[in-house]
Parts: sequence; structure tokens; C-alpha cells
Amino acid sequence: DRAKNPLLIEKSKRILDLARELGTDIVTTHIGRIPDDKSADTYKIMQDACFELSRYADSIDAHFAIETGPEPALLLKEFLDELHSTGVAVNLDPANLVMCTRDDPVQAVYTLKRYIVHTHAKDGSPLDRPGADGSSFIERPLGEGSVDYPLYLQALRDIGYTGFLTIEREVGENPEQDIALAMDFLHRQLAAM
Repeated sequence: DRAKNPLLIEKSKRILDLARELGTDIVTTHIGRIPDDKSADTYKIMQDACFELSRYADSIDAHFAIETGPEPALLLKEFLDELHSTGVAVNLDPANLVMCTRDDPVQAVYTLKRYIVHTHAKDGSPLDRPGADGSSFIERPLGEGSVDYPLYLQALRDIGYTGFLTIEREVGENPEQDIALAMDFLHRQLAAM
């Protein structure tokens, strides 16, 4: 929303300032779906806002990390390339890619490698037909979905990623247990590499 953006951009800058004061240089965020049509008004509005945010983040050696998923990885890369910056970067969520865009998370790592500053450790699967709630995907415990974690982790290693693998579990009967199992799963996968 072009009218609301000046206030929201200033608020985002203050959030990044606070993050820096707290000792981190990454703020993860959602910006909404980037339109496929680069001539769309929304695309230009998003570009302008992200351009300003990227310049500010660069000036304080920090990043706004956009979560993957709403759009294909290649579209996100092209959008970010046009900013000529890494101040707005990527929080790679492999589950969102397989659930929402049906992108291959391994290929997304290589496509977005220049921009990846944070990752989620999350899993899910697309559904062949809508579920009872109308959704076209389902989040699953880590290692039980469609993300090929051995290949995904190897791709992250290949590009030199050494940051966090943040476990995210937003659904399920027992998220605490799922998170503990996810930690064990990741430890086993990383030990096998």
C-alpha cells in the first residue's frame, strides 16, 4: 500500500535498529507475494519499499530476510537482483517452497545462494486434492514431508551457508515433541554428512 509504506518503512527501520542493539543483524519478515507481472503497480510499490529498506540495512550492516514460499525462487531472485543489494535478503523455508510453489528446495538454494542469510528447518507436502480445510498442502514433522533433507543440507553446505537452521513448527498436536524430534533428526542428518 503506497500510502502506508512511509510509516511502515520507518517502523521496519526502527525494528532493525532494535535488532542490532540486541546483537543480531537479521530480521525475518514477510512482504507478501511478489507479482509475476513486473509491470504491475504492486511490483513497483514493493520494489520501491524494498529498495529503501535494503539501503538502510546495508548502511548498518544488517538484513531484512524475506521468507520464501509465496512465489517461485527464480522470481524472488530476479526481484532481489533488481535491488543491487543484499540488505533485503532471504530466509529460506524449504517447506513453504514444496507446499506453496512446489519448487525444489535444493534448486532454490542454488538459485538464491547469494541472498540466503537465514533458513528454517521445516517440512511439509503438497496435497493432490484440497484437504478438509480447503488447503492444498500440509505441514509435517521434520523428515516426514517432501523436503529431501540430506540433499537440502548438502546444498546449503555447497554454497557455504554456516548460519542457523531454525526449527519452525506451527501446527500439530504436540509441537514441543515435534521440535525435540526435529532437533534429533537434524543432529543425525548433520552427523551423517
